[in-house]
Amino acid sequence: MATSPAVLDGYLSFSGALSKGLLPGSLREQIALVSAAENSCEYCYAAHHVLGAHAGVSAEDLAAGGHARASDPKAAAALLFARTVLRTRGFVADADIEAVRAAGYGDGEIGEIIGAVALNVFTNYFNSVARTEVDFPAVDLPVAA
Repeated sequence: MATSPAVLDGYLSFSGALSKGLLPGSLREQIALVSAAENSCEYCYAAHHVLGAHAGVSAEDLAAGGHARASDPKAAAALLFARTVLRTRGFVADADIEAVRAAGYGDGEIGEIIGAVALNVFTNYFNSVARTEVDFPAVDLPVAA
């Protein structure tokens, strides 16, 4: 990314903006795990296990994150919605939005879940194209369900 100041600035600006949003860092890290798993990005999956642990995500939730599961029901609803956004390329059903709203998320938070998905797709694709060497402890990608 550093070879293009525009790309690096875009990434840092988007990431920085989301970090000031409504979603806690721990949930953003769990969304990153869902995205990395769905996009088969080994680098991001390993990186977000480390970053997630630093953000307070439990070992149990780190292991479950790639499957869009979490011990907290509200977080689990966000992860399922994020996975649905990924799998449908954004063409979610009304029932998907109703489910995430029923879990307690408002429109701003739903927008941030979508934003976190978009940011992570960008980094997943970037690292996959670049074939970035995994310099974090390796973590096996989950088998798609």
